[in-house]
Amino acid sequence: MPRSCEGKTGAGEGSSPYEYIILPGGHRFDIPEGEDKQEWIQYFDDASRASREVIARHGDGRPADGINRAAILPCSAHRDGSIYSVTNGWHKRYRISDTNETQLEPMALSNPSDCKPNHETCQIHFSRPMMQIYSIQLGNISTGTGSVQVYGYIAARDTLDMLRNYIFNRSRDDPITLEQGSLIEMIGPKRGIDMFSAVLIEYDMRIKKGEQEADDIQLIDGVSDFDELTTPSRKPFLSRIDGVGGAVDITLAMFHGAVEATIQVDVSQVHGNGFSLLLTSSVSGLEKEIQLFHGTVSQSRGLRRFVVSVVRDTWMHLKFKFGDERGGVIDEVERCASFKAKMHGYDSQQINIVEASILVKVTWST
Repeated sequence: MPRSCEGKTGAGEGSSPYEYIILPGGHRFDIPEGEDKQEWIQYFDDASRASREVIARHGDGRPADGINRAAILPCSAHRDGSIYSVTNGWHKRYRISDTNETQLEPMALSNPSDCKPNHETCQIHFSRPMMQIYSIQLGNISTGTGSVQVYGYIAARDTLDMLRNYIFNRSRDDPITLEQGSLIEMIGPKRGIDMFSAVLIEYDMRIKKGEQEADDIQLIDGVSDFDELTTPSRKPFLSRIDGVGGAVDITLAMFHGAVEATIQVDVSQVHGNGFSLLLTSSVSGLEKEIQLFHGTVSQSRGLRRFVVSVVRDTWMHLKFKFGDERGGVIDEVERCASFKAKMHGYDSQQINIVEASILVKVTWST
């Protein structure tokens, strides 16, 4: 980990005999083999200082607005290229220079052939700590009130393959129109987010202002890390990512002993002009919901695939709220489907309303 964005100390230079350092709060951090202890100490000092500077601008050791700030890691900006100027430390470990999307698919172990003694009581595969992103939201914008067009991406990088697992991804030609406080529609994750080690949240989001990209305003830019030691377990919390053009709020949690749930919804026998649908997911013991889909269904089709994390042997609840095609309420029609999380296999339920027939399938994987 270099002391500055310009420094590029090679692995093994200035190696220390010490194998770990103790972070604030008493947490232990193991030094990657062959890397310099002093550079990691400097890295954590820089990250801590950046976080304190954000807090200081809002008053007396705590944010004046009461919103927790996500620390932005040093040397992580895309616009100035500093994120690609470093070749060791977390940049190397998480393969930051590789901008490809993860190639790992969900449901990888939904039907393994090596379970012993069987799928239901498997002792070969195990649940794991996983991150669940509940929502991303436009916290504020520096351009004043009104709507803005936003594009760019937010992606998670974990240690399964270290490649981008997109949560949001829009090109400049296909921006999303938002107002301050708007939920930002999530397109992912593509697969479950592993949290055996720290997860990096990488982002480069901009506000479209004119014909040329040079006219655009940077919304947020950088990388924030959420580690398995300090991220609250089974308690969703909000972190605000501050940027030049405003801020984005991300709400997430870590689940110990979790499995991956892939939700597939097929709509058939659609009558009339269709209907509006709000689909949310929640887990037992937590009121916070994840908005999976909010839109209009005018013909028979499958919705996109949704992937969430659920603690094994707990219940996941899917709530369907139906309205007319203009978003009005059809006699306040609401249906729920509940599924108990398990290691492997799948479960399905059929939901029938006047306007359509809906098949819900949940596939479980470790």
